[in-house]
Amino acid sequence: MDCLMIFNHLNDLIFTKHNAIFEEHIKNLALAQGLILKEQLEETLDSNVFIQLFSPIVSSHRIMHFQFGNSYTTIQFHTDFKLQFREFMDYVFIVISGEKVANLIDMFVTFARYLCGPEIYQLRTNNCKSTLYTRLIDQWLLLRNRDQAVFVEGLEQLIINNDISATCLQSLKESIAKLSVHPECSKIHALLFVDNKCLSLYSSTPAKELAPADILFLIILTHCVSEESGHLESFQVLLSGSDVEPKCLPHAVHVVELLSQVFLVYLVEMGDPLVSATLFETFHHLHRLRFIQVQREMASIQMGYENVDLSIRKLNGYLKKCKVKNLESSQKQLIKKWDVLKGKYREYLKTLSNEALLRAESLAMNLLDSLKEIHNLTAVDDSILKCSAAHVLQAIPKVRQDLADFNEYFLVKGIKNFSLGSEDSLTKHKYLEEFPGLVHFLYIDRNTHKVTTPSLDMQAEKAEFIQKKIWSMVTFAHSHLQEGHTAIIWKDTIFTYGYFLWFEDSSGDSLKFTLTPDLGSKIPGILHEDYYMKLKTAMHPKLPAQKVRAYELFVMYLGLVTASSVLEQTRKLASTIWELKSLPTHVINLI
Repeated sequence: MDCLMIFNHLNDLIFTKHNAIFEEHIKNLALAQGLILKEQLEETLDSNVFIQLFSPIVSSHRIMHFQFGNSYTTIQFHTDFKLQFREFMDYVFIVISGEKVANLIDMFVTFARYLCGPEIYQLRTNNCKSTLYTRLIDQWLLLRNRDQAVFVEGLEQLIINNDISATCLQSLKESIAKLSVHPECSKIHALLFVDNKCLSLYSSTPAKELAPADILFLIILTHCVSEESGHLESFQVLLSGSDVEPKCLPHAVHVVELLSQVFLVYLVEMGDPLVSATLFETFHHLHRLRFIQVQREMASIQMGYENVDLSIRKLNGYLKKCKVKNLESSQKQLIKKWDVLKGKYREYLKTLSNEALLRAESLAMNLLDSLKEIHNLTAVDDSILKCSAAHVLQAIPKVRQDLADFNEYFLVKGIKNFSLGSEDSLTKHKYLEEFPGLVHFLYIDRNTHKVTTPSLDMQAEKAEFIQKKIWSMVTFAHSHLQEGHTAIIWKDTIFTYGYFLWFEDSSGDSLKFTLTPDLGSKIPGILHEDYYMKLKTAMHPKLPAQKVRAYELFVMYLGLVTASSVLEQTRKLASTIWELKSLPTHVINLI
């Protein structure tokens, strides 16, 4: 990634991240256009230079977006470089990169949402958040290039013996019991990670179940903490939650490297989740309404107006029950502003008066200011962050003491969870004997997003070559999934590959489908949004998504293995994984 820029609705640059080569290129352009003097080449590049160079394309993008509903997504240069665009809450994200990463810009929007929610301007005003945002991007780029689970956006469970697993869980349970007696820590989760793998999780009774996407985000976040062992770092984040559409649910997160490569994370729920979710929904509907009203399509404006009205009424009801200082006056201002704005929309829908609609456009900005004020009052609480951090500091030493004897064991397992040729607590089967020609596989339960895959030994001969082939296999398979193919087998000059995605009901019976729906440009994954949940809903609309189970299996064989053998062995392989997970085996319909 060469450059990321974020512009607000006034085309002001609020955030930029770029490498040295790109900065030198921009300086040379600025010098050629007279934007800087020659003696300024050695100075830090001023943000005004970016604004002057990129404002025309940002303005053009906004005109295409608002007036024609046909905004730019990608501009391809004559080289491999691309200019990508995304809109989020009236902010324009622009990425310039030569990397072939389909979801690059979506991930940058996602990390901004996790840190700032709808108020992306914090990346300009809050140095701690902008620094953490930069670190998140850097760590994600590193992890997706070396870790299988992060690359496929899944969760890998560390495979350990039952006694050690019970010890870990009991330690977390005891620490949660002590922490949850404090009112601000009543809804709390404790998680243990070894490098990028999940070790243990325990939650207090009132706490909401964590979504797999949020756990994956926390794994990436642990790599952003200080390298100083034992140092606690605390942040406020806004998690997505487990709904189909991401929300912005405020949490305090405390991260410490408990032992070498062993991270302990405490996650404390903050505020009222109903207020937070409805507030984010209101932001979304209001921005959507501001977009469609430029089109002057009466039916769309009517629907957009009704969505905003409904979400504000819901929000007002939740705010009345919310006990937050100084909230009442902001709440009254919100309703007062909406009543005025609502009158202008009603006038337009009745008379088609352009003057009424133009007035509504300016009033909408005032309403946004009130929503941002309520967001700051209900989603940001430094007192809970500091108070819960103090309690967590007291709980850490006992957990460290409980697990200290296992540190070396965790380090070994973190590097090599299991391999194809091993026969340990995970593998009842020796895969190299049972599946001749098998080189690698990734099995992903797309209901929990748990990944089962052999560890990659990067010290082995041709390890980097094998890794490159695996990453290429996943990318190729997912590109065909986006085209509607759920089962494919293909070859190159060295290996034979297979990819299978299948669906079952809650009884384990295969669910048939005739056509894979078009999900547009959506990328398979869970961090930006849960692609598989949307796919389940679209492919089996008559069943609740929670009752449809989806599974993914990638296989890589030596090139001599035939397609029919791949299909036969893949069915058997899937069954053995079910046995290893102590689940009932059944015939799996892969095609």
